[in-house]
Amino acid sequence: MKIGFLITARLKSERLPLKIIKDLNGKTVIERLIDRIKEIKDITDIVLCTSTNSQDKLLVDIAQKNNIYYFNGDEEDVLKRLLDAAKFFELDYFLGITADNPLITIYYSNLIVEEIKKNKYDFIKLEGLPLGVATYGMRVKALEVVCKIKSIVDTEIWGYLIDRPEIFDIKTIKIADKLNRPELRFTLDYEEDYELIRNIYFNIPFKKVLNLYNVINYLEKNTDIAKINQKCIQLDLDEKIKQDIDKYYKENLEKIKRLKNEIYSVI
Repeated sequence: MKIGFLITARLKSERLPLKIIKDLNGKTVIERLIDRIKEIKDITDIVLCTSTNSQDKLLVDIAQKNNIYYFNGDEEDVLKRLLDAAKFFELDYFLGITADNPLITIYYSNLIVEEIKKNKYDFIKLEGLPLGVATYGMRVKALEVVCKIKSIVDTEIWGYLIDRPEIFDIKTIKIADKLNRPELRFTLDYEEDYELIRNIYFNIPFKKVLNLYNVINYLEKNTDIAKINQKCIQLDLDEKIKQDIDKYYKENLEKIKRLKNEIYSVI
């Protein structure tokens, strides 16, 4: 079984321009993410999945500098880019995250890998972590099913398409320790997000990668720092789109199940 890690990354952000190449104590945001991914066990390939647009050439350079692979795919369709990359590298499963999340969990990512090895699930998710910390695990064939049935092209927010227990076998790992802090926000969308994460990287001692438990301890002692980005609003799918997706799955349930069986039966 071949398990990869796919990072989706582009430089087109409007709210926080060039956010993934901003500095975090001597390295860029995306390099801090790469360092953490390298600590996850039993990952065969780490792939930076960017676009064919010339503005993203810098990301290719960063991938090469950090000794990971890169893949230039569809500019707008994130799911197609992921699927094309997964097939190119002949992956069976992959873990994934977007590049604006430099504090992903290493420990729980390893648990996802262990669940993947059981070869029982289509989608594995983490529940309860701070926003921007959770990775996910996905069977490549499950992604292929979603790509066959989706009707939207802008798939930046696509979790609602795969998190369908009526179609896919889903495993939820619930966080029960100190990291169960869903009210905290460690992703990068706004200047306040960067201010918070930059503060964390400059004030918490570490050698190779930051310890997330130390991050939580630091914010518990410095509640004013934790409040820096508390007013930032996380983007989500429009409710109308969610309703349309629900309706489509309901009306085409048997058709989707047959499609899944066809794709899964191909060896």
